[in-house]
Amino acid sequence: MDLLIEIQQLDPDLPVPKYAYHGDAGCDLYSAADIDLAPGQRALVPTGIAISIPEGYAGFVQPRSGLAAKHGIGIVNTPGLIDSKYRGEIKVILINTDSQEAFSIARGDKIAQLVIQPVVTADFRVVEALDATVRGDGGFGSSGRR
Repeated sequence: MDLLIEIQQLDPDLPVPKYAYHGDAGCDLYSAADIDLAPGQRALVPTGIAISIPEGYAGFVQPRSGLAAKHGIGIVNTPGLIDSKYRGEIKVILINTDSQEAFSIARGDKIAQLVIQPVVTADFRVVEALDATVRGDGGFGSSGRR
């Protein structure tokens, strides 16, 4: 299913986001700036685009697996959420998790992926107690060691 997303190119010299392969879930986002990330440093990286996501959908900015595996580059607030009413520039909070090596981002580099997904909003109702389940209130680690 294709969904029309209107895009404003704030930086017309950068590529429009695109999918690497037919059927991919994430399309590439590009850096609009040259940025050096020292070990442990984070930076808000502009992408040079703004988009109009239809109501009932949201955008989720995800890390690129190759940058993470090869260089330790991740996204601080993974996934970054783009609500349907947001019209500002998409920016990505990248972090260099490598403890030794700096990482340089060049303008035009692929820095993240954008996934558009349907979302459901909830109506919340206050109750005295929740329904009982087998799991109950068992949280972190409650399903076993591995």
